[in-house]
Amino acid sequence: MFSTFGCRLNAWETEAMKRLAARAGVQDAVVVNSCAVTAEAVRKARQDIRRLRRRHPGARIVVTGCAAQTDPDGFAAMAEVDHVLGNAEKLDPEAWARLAPDFTGTTERVRVGDIMSVRDVAPHLIDGFGSRARAFVQIQTGCDHRCTFCIIPYGRGNSRSVPAGVVVEQLRRLVGAGHQEVVLTGVDLTSWGADLPGAPRLGGLVQQCLRLVPDLARLRLSSIDSIEADPALMEALADPRLMPHLHLSLQSGDDLILKRMKRRHGRDDAIRFCAEARRIRPDIVFGADIIAGFPTETEAAFENSQRLVAECGLTWLHVFPYSPRPGTPAARMPQLDGATIRDRAARLRAAGDAARRRFLAGEAGQTRPVLMETPRLGRTPHFAEVAFSSDRPEGATVAARILGVEGSRLRAA
Repeated sequence: MFSTFGCRLNAWETEAMKRLAARAGVQDAVVVNSCAVTAEAVRKARQDIRRLRRRHPGARIVVTGCAAQTDPDGFAAMAEVDHVLGNAEKLDPEAWARLAPDFTGTTERVRVGDIMSVRDVAPHLIDGFGSRARAFVQIQTGCDHRCTFCIIPYGRGNSRSVPAGVVVEQLRRLVGAGHQEVVLTGVDLTSWGADLPGAPRLGGLVQQCLRLVPDLARLRLSSIDSIEADPALMEALADPRLMPHLHLSLQSGDDLILKRMKRRHGRDDAIRFCAEARRIRPDIVFGADIIAGFPTETEAAFENSQRLVAECGLTWLHVFPYSPRPGTPAARMPQLDGATIRDRAARLRAAGDAARRRFLAGEAGQTRPVLMETPRLGRTPHFAEVAFSSDRPEGATVAARILGVEGSRLRAA
């Protein structure tokens, strides 16, 4: 059994671990693939470990992922935990062989190496994800940047890229297995290729995927750093098979806060990017990550973030109430009180909810191609959920006339 927290890359890695565990003959393990992006994510992982121990008293509990990489001793100290694997070790066949029932050697309780010393990405070709709809392909992991609030580079290491040929082969396998949509995923997607010969860019990879896998109906990107979008990526936005939905790592709408975060873009850069992307693809929608209550954030700085929702035309907002991560520079900056952070996060979510409602209301009366994730639930190219009143084939793309809005979803007949 596997329990996965956090990003889409973690979801991909869980699929790889399932196959490694099965090949090694590991059958009695419960694996928690943790996330460390916020203190709350770590707390939820610990809570889940305790819950899983109560439900599976006889199983071995293996904890891995970014939280395990950054705090292996903390998880090893939990009475519920049997083994801790690092982020590199969790994709190592030898690590799973050592957990097999017939292994006769010594199995370390903690197997976590120096993630910063890892120089490549072990390719794992995955044919399916247990669903006939969407699948994920890892193209990159790690990050060379050091944003002051972020601990993820210490959980993932430096940026490493999967060669283009491996990515294309994975896409072909997934399309051959019946997947209609594939998501390219990574920790810092727009840094793809910097460590490969010739330093190719993400835009070239996207165009190559679309050209060399003509039967792929829908290609989607997980999250990008807009300041690093290259001209070929912008050109690729015009291709109808690249979904008109980009999730942006914006984090703030205030220039001083962005500088203190050590981000590489300014407020105007974000606004210009969205305008240019919309010029190339008029129907595009944007999601974004924004942190509320970053250290030293004034009310005026927060209002700049709130206004960015309208100025960039954001639709899907992911709001993070700031929480300090030990070992990061931001944790040593003057902190805001919890009540202020919670209030600002609530106000930012309200602005995001209003933007989402406006977008969904505008979809009424439209006919959209909907990829069915379950018999009665699918998603449009813009990533809006659509609920149906009768069954459709899972994994199929159906033309659906949007009748209206039902909560946070669109409604179709």
